[in-house]
Amino acid sequence: MACRITDLVIDSSDPERLASFWCEVLGYVAIGRMHGSVRIGYSPADGSGESQPTLTFNPTDEPKRGKLRLHIDVNATDRDQAAELDRLLAAGAKPIDIGQTGEEHWHVLADPEGNEFCLLR
Repeated sequence: MACRITDLVIDSSDPERLASFWCEVLGYVAIGRMHGSVRIGYSPADGSGESQPTLTFNPTDEPKRGKLRLHIDVNATDRDQAAELDRLLAAGAKPIDIGQTGEEHWHVLADPEGNEFCLLR
């Protein structure tokens, strides 16, 4: 048997705020809190999150430095890419430039703490 990714852990200056943003983006809910950390995922009650990784936001006082070496890619599930981009921007995402050519079929965005993620088509 191989391993599977069950949780991605992200340091955050404001775990509650970042968890709220990612809940809006992914349709997740807060499923746990401990020592200032917030864990989000699908609601355990509906059973839909069994194979989905959760996200945990840990508090830190250290500022983000440079481009992340790992980032999250998301796809819209019920609308086209343009409509999803509008939704993500309204939720607090910001477009960022990390050297794109303009020919990409994805949008590079940052969450409220500047963590890069991509909206794929």
